[in-house]
Amino acid sequence: MDEFDALFRRLAQSRFRSRFRLDPRERAYADAKGRDTIARHAGDFIAAGLAPAQPRNDGRQTPMRGHPVFVAQHATGSCCRSCLAKWHGLPAGRALTAPEQARIVALLMRWIDRQMGHVPPPPDPLSPDQPPSGPSLTS
Repeated sequence: MDEFDALFRRLAQSRFRSRFRLDPRERAYADAKGRDTIARHAGDFIAAGLAPAQPRNDGRQTPMRGHPVFVAQHATGSCCRSCLAKWHGLPAGRALTAPEQARIVALLMRWIDRQMGHVPPPPDPLSPDQPPSGPSLTS
């Protein structure tokens, strides 16, 4: 079990977080665009909407539906800075580091993969493509 699996267990205990699922349109969008494009979108959304110390419209910046990443953000407690503080121990009021952003994107993609029925191979610890290790999102 890794840190994301432990977080998914905690999130499953939340009636609000556990109700999120990709609807058919979001699944079709993810299929049409492909995993790499969805991951790029996730990175862009996190960089623009969560990474700043004081995100614009914080607490209201992430729509509840319309894109697989938006749904994943709500399902994983990665939708606003207060949720990042509560679920991931990442305090509001300071910019997110590049490793923190990469870990959030990896978490979102893990949730989307699970929703899409994809089981990615275990990460290769020697691969330079792995997100940098840094502070745990589940601390």
